[in-house]
Amino acid sequence: MTITQTFYTLLASAILAFVAWRYYRKWRYRQAMAQPFPTEWASILKQYLPIYPRLPEALQGELQQHILHFIYTKQFVGCNGLNINDTIRVTIAAEACLLLLNRPTTRYANLKWIYVYPTTFTAKREHQDEYGVVSQKRAHLLGESWQNGRIVLAWDSVEQGMANFTDGHNVVLHEFAHQLDQEDGAANGAPLLYTKDAYRIWAQIFSDEFNQLQSTLARGNSSLIDSYGATNPAEFFAVVTEVFFERPLQMQARHPELFEQLRDYYHLDPSQWLSTKAM
Repeated sequence: MTITQTFYTLLASAILAFVAWRYYRKWRYRQAMAQPFPTEWASILKQYLPIYPRLPEALQGELQQHILHFIYTKQFVGCNGLNINDTIRVTIAAEACLLLLNRPTTRYANLKWIYVYPTTFTAKREHQDEYGVVSQKRAHLLGESWQNGRIVLAWDSVEQGMANFTDGHNVVLHEFAHQLDQEDGAANGAPLLYTKDAYRIWAQIFSDEFNQLQSTLARGNSSLIDSYGATNPAEFFAVVTEVFFERPLQMQARHPELFEQLRDYYHLDPSQWLSTKAM
């Protein structure tokens, strides 16, 4: 056998091996998704996700499918000695997948790793003062969303968000809203929308609401929307997503246009779940 023949034989073998590997991965994925939702996981949802029993049956089933996909395709990493168990996986996946229900979605295709710390973690951040001098500071964080396929969460903050699903503060909803915002390559407070006209209306309403929040806070007044939302448009979108899912009635009453935009984007109306008896 000549060198050329040997080369093409090895190349053909490598291509066949790659095709076989991809086929095997797809087969394993189909097998995993075809399995019934584990009873133990359903118990975790009922115990730790207060809104789950109030979801319509169809949305419960859809959420379960998203959770199966999420846990199969994402890698959880415990940090600072935290042991990753099913409670951590299922509850984080469930809250993240609430943002995917009832609408076209890539299921966080770019996200690969979820790093979970036991409690608040620290990270170095660049800070530029009024004179342009850049320095390194350590920030204490509850969560963080990166554009390189990673999310970082503090587990005690996740637990707090699950324990009170009506206070408008939820670190999982917040960080995964950032993931949606970043799907178009920029964290600018405008996720991928469904029509060209939608971007114009979104920009107008969100800009008005963002400016209104800044003005409200500057006058020393309180707001339904947390002050962190006034940091920049990306944080504003993440913060109002928390309020939309956890305090929908209040948002609908005080910020009806904003509520309507989020309802149209998420294809959901969480206010309807509040009047539904737990199943």
